Amino acid sequence: MSDYVVTCCSTADLPKEYFEKRNVPLAYFKYTMDNKTYVDDLGESMSFDEFYKRIEGGAMPVTTQVNVAEYTALIEPFLKQGKDVLHITLSSGISGSYGSAKIAQADLQAKYPERKLFVIDSMCASSGYGLLMDKVLDLRDEGMGIQELNDWTEENKQRLHHWFFVSDLKHLRRGGRVSGASALVGTLLNICPIMDVDPEGRLHPRTKARGKKNAIEETTKIALARAEGGKDYSGKIYLSQSACLEDAEALVASIRAAMPNIKEVKINSIGTVIGSHTGIGTVALFFWGDKRTA
Repeated sequence: MSDYVVTCCSTADLPKEYFEKRNVPLAYFKYTMDNKTYVDDLGESMSFDEFYKRIEGGAMPVTTQVNVAEYTALIEPFLKQGKDVLHITLSSGISGSYGSAKIAQADLQAKYPERKLFVIDSMCASSGYGLLMDKVLDLRDEGMGIQELNDWTEENKQRLHHWFFVSDLKHLRRGGRVSGASALVGTLLNICPIMDVDPEGRLHPRTKARGKKNAIEETTKIALARAEGGKDYSGKIYLSQSACLEDAEALVASIRAAMPNIKEVKINSIGTVIGSHTGIGTVALFFWGDKRTA
């Protein structure tokens, strides 16, 4: 057992049982929907089915990042116990939570100068963040020390690819993330935007596909081109989806046919905080590959 603790945020979008089994304490984001505030507690307060049903009905949830006091409350008890801590945050490209964690780090480091406390900007989101955590936890369990694990994560986090397509533009239009005219034209032409997360951890539009079938084919081609080993990729692949499980399963079938040596595939739900911004109809694919490009 390591002499340090690894923590992360609820926005890593893996099942709660996963984090419990692997002994990972979480910092929880929050969201407000229909004038009530909920904890982003991995589907416990509100099931993912109910959450996306409300969005389909027109609800527009608003998210709240983890603040300095909440990060302090998460981390300080372990420092008091004499343990070091490595915390990995949601990408700074889509949330200010990393900044809050860094403030908490500075305060706690001054209070506990004998302890090691690392805060890493994952540059990741959803189950891509989760896939990064999975590897970090494997290395922890294999006996890697906290300094070496911090250095490995900083060196390798840009190899975690995020590629996703959106087939339902209504929520993006309602939230002002695409214009009404663009959403109307995109819907009429059955356009699926394909995006990734760039080296700065920000969402980046890359191309467009006509229909989900073409979006799946294009995403598969991208994976073949960018995954470690190409068609011989033998690592893990995670997906997350927002109320469109059949689309995620279709992408899995396409990926498995193209890359038959995949070690493991997991499909997760896009959580309530990330889903507050994507709405329904988003399928995201995550894998290890070459370093991201702008």
